[in-house]
Amino acid sequence: MAGTTLADVIVPELFNPYVINRTMELSALFNSGIVAHSPQFDKLASEAAPLHNMPFFEDLQGSSEAILEGKDLTANKITSNKDVSTTIRRAMMWSATDLSAALAGSDPMEAIGSLVAGFWARDMQKELINELNGVFAADTMKNHVLDISKNTGKAANISASSFIDALQLLGDAQANLTAVAMHSAVKSYLKKQNLIVTERDSTSVEFDTYQGRRVIVDDGCPVTDGVYTTYLFGQGAVAYGNGNPVGFVQTEVDRDKKKGSGVDYLINRRTFILHPRGVAFQNAVRANAENVTREELANATNWKRVYEEKQIRMVAFKHKIS
Repeated sequence: MAGTTLADVIVPELFNPYVINRTMELSALFNSGIVAHSPQFDKLASEAAPLHNMPFFEDLQGSSEAILEGKDLTANKITSNKDVSTTIRRAMMWSATDLSAALAGSDPMEAIGSLVAGFWARDMQKELINELNGVFAADTMKNHVLDISKNTGKAANISASSFIDALQLLGDAQANLTAVAMHSAVKSYLKKQNLIVTERDSTSVEFDTYQGRRVIVDDGCPVTDGVYTTYLFGQGAVAYGNGNPVGFVQTEVDRDKKKGSGVDYLINRRTFILHPRGVAFQNAVRANAENVTREELANATNWKRVYEEKQIRMVAFKHKIS
């Protein structure tokens, strides 16, 4: 008779919500406020359709008129547009040999859930950085990119002054940029200059800031030929929704009884939306209707800015550190 198996300790109805909530707790993206969870996007991610149209009214344009006796006012119109998001489906499978240590815990399901949630927190960060490669390569987002890497000498390096120039891309809306994602080499470069400040939140959890903005370190931030891309974000710049479509199985366990004393498998699936607000997914390059790949999300052809410039709470800053 086999000993304790994953099927004995994994209760999908409890495991799924735990993993989802724990993922958001562990994610620096959620903790910094860059990614905002929205029940509206939960609903969209649960739909059968892979694309989701989100119409909105654009801001009022024009200037006021002088009131003159006997002269009619000019009737102005309000225009509309639509943002578009796409559902992302991802899955991961682990064998019991990878989770065997967790089975020794006092609460195996919680222990395994913590490991799985940690994986998804890291994977979601990779997902967003990959997506941003496509977003900022789009022609409509060129005014949100500052590239100083072609400057001569130190003028090509990130500095307090050049960082302010990056903020200035949003003009009087730059105060909305509250967090910055950078490569670990960039953080080390700034730290050597004593420009990184460590702070504590209300729960005594430490976090780093640069020019008052929370720092997120991710070596997935692009670096090509010594040119680094650092991202600046505002609160809620990215919308997140966790979906549970009809017939979708989020967690399954399986067992191969023929291998040795048996091998357990844990399969965890996610259906979600991770959408940069105001940059519509164009669905121009897509091989499969049911899902979009990371390569397709990184394709500039698939993205188009639909919000006004200052309403986009994201900036890409290309620079060197040599």
